[in-house]
Amino acid sequence: MSDEMELVKGTENPFRDVGLADPDSKLIKADLAAEIIRVLREHGLSGVEAARRAGVQEADISRIRNADLARFTIDRLVKVLNRLDVTLEVTLEVHARAPDAPPIRNIGAR
Repeated sequence: MSDEMELVKGTENPFRDVGLADPDSKLIKADLAAEIIRVLREHGLSGVEAARRAGVQEADISRIRNADLARFTIDRLVKVLNRLDVTLEVTLEVHARAPDAPPIRNIGAR
């Protein structure tokens, strides 16, 4: 077995690269959570104090810190940031899917 590793260039969205459903939503939520974590660290906020300021349960802050974001909507993460005195500026870029891109999979939809 060779010790060499193959370098594979991914896209800007690792969730898409590994074939997860709703990769754009997952990336937005991860970016928002990373910003929440940055603010908490910057201000030295404990879970209890962060939860009080953000108007959520301490367990929610723990979930955000652990990147367990399944229970969170994008809207809810934005509200947490707003309650931590962060104002967001969102820039949206829309691109057509490349002709050679794999088809969009709809996992679990009915």
